[in-house]
Amino acid sequence: MKVIIVALALVAVAAGAAVEYEPLKILRSEYDQTPQGGYNFGFETENGISRIETGEPKEVLDAENKPQVVVAVRGSYTYTDKEGNVETVNYTADENGFKAEGPSIPKPVRR
Repeated sequence: MKVIIVALALVAVAAGAAVEYEPLKILRSEYDQTPQGGYNFGFETENGISRIETGEPKEVLDAENKPQVVVAVRGSYTYTDKEGNVETVNYTADENGFKAEGPSIPKPVRR
């Protein structure tokens, strides 16, 4: 009985072992920041994952109609899904929230 319990415990440990991957090579990586608070960055890996993003300061009015500076962001990322399809998602983020568009992003229901 003890042998069966030990054997089952060893099988459970072996089944739960982490799969190890080689680190991906970074083919391109860049980052620039402006004195005004804007930025640009991007990277690309050897397996086709990439991302680019730009942030620009933007003055908006808050709930009390006082000016405040927010960073308006736009960018995109690309990857290959499990079926081998290349997916690109474009996004923006600003005082109105985060919005993403792409083939894998569900479309909002219009009423």
